[in-house]
Amino acid sequence: MTAPFKILVLGATGRLGLALVRKYRVQGIDIRALARGQADLSKPDTLAAALADEDFNVLINTAGVTDVDYCEAHAATSFVTNATAPGVLAALCQTRFARMVQVSSDYVFAGDVHAARTEDDATWPANVYGQSKLQAERAVLAAQPQALVLRVSWLFGLEKPSFPDRVIREAQERLDVSAVNDKWACPTFADDLCDWLLALLNAPAASGVYHVVNAGHCTWHEYGERTLALAEQLGIPVKTTKVRGHSMQGFAPFLAQRPPFTALDTARFTQVTGVQPRSWEAALEDYLRQKYLA
Repeated sequence: MTAPFKILVLGATGRLGLALVRKYRVQGIDIRALARGQADLSKPDTLAAALADEDFNVLINTAGVTDVDYCEAHAATSFVTNATAPGVLAALCQTRFARMVQVSSDYVFAGDVHAARTEDDATWPANVYGQSKLQAERAVLAAQPQALVLRVSWLFGLEKPSFPDRVIREAQERLDVSAVNDKWACPTFADDLCDWLLALLNAPAASGVYHVVNAGHCTWHEYGERTLALAEQLGIPVKTTKVRGHSMQGFAPFLAQRPPFTALDTARFTQVTGVQPRSWEAALEDYLRQKYLA
C-alpha cells in the first residue's frame, strides 16, 4: 500500500491485538483497536454498523473463539464467529477499498504428516476450531482476493500469560511439571508476528495465505524444558528444569481431537519479504528477558 496505514484491529484485549497496538504506536503508525463490545463477531449482521464511522485502510482481525474445546462443544457459535464474520468483514473491506488481514491457525491441517506444511499442502482439520478457521480463510479470500491470511501457532506475548509463564509458575511452586510430548508445532512470539505482518503489508506482491511462525518446531514437553533451562540461565528462580512428558491420548482436559504435527514452512513468507524468522528458542529468550528481567 502506498498511502500511510490507518489500521483497525478487532480483538483489542487479545494477546496479538494488544501487541499490535503497542508495537505499531511506538513506530508512529495510526492504529486503533476495538473490543468485542464495540464489534461483536458473534453477530455478523451488526458489523457494518459497528465499523461505519471507523476510518481505516487496513483491518486486522485477531478476534474469534480460540478455545478449541469450547468450539467442539459449541459448533454453531464457533462457525458464526470464526468463519461467517470474517467473510462479512472482508466484503466490507472490499467495498471500502481497505485491506483485510485474517489471522488463521495451524489447526487447518490434519497433523498426520511429520513434515513442515506449506501453504499449498492439503488442509483437513481434525476439529471444529480448525474447520471454522479454514472456512474463514476461504470466505475472506473469496470476498477479497488481495487479502492476507496469516497462519500462526502457539502464540506467546508480553501482554497476557501463555505457556512459558504457566511452566515457570508451576516450576516455582513445585517439582512436578508436565507437558504433552506427542504434539509438535512452532512457538511464535507475538512481537515477531507484528513485525512480519508489517513486512507483508509493505510487500507489493503479498496476498493470500502465508505461514508466519518462528523457525523450528518442538513438542510442548521440549518447549517447557527449554523455557525452564533458559529461566535458570537468566536467573529466574525455579525449583526444577525438568518437565515430565505425557501423551495426548486419554488426556482428560482435551475434549476435541488435536492434530499431532502442525509445524509450518515459512519459505513463501521469506521469498516475498526477504525476512527470515528467527528461531523459536531465540524469540523465547528475548521474551523471557523482557517479561521477567526488564
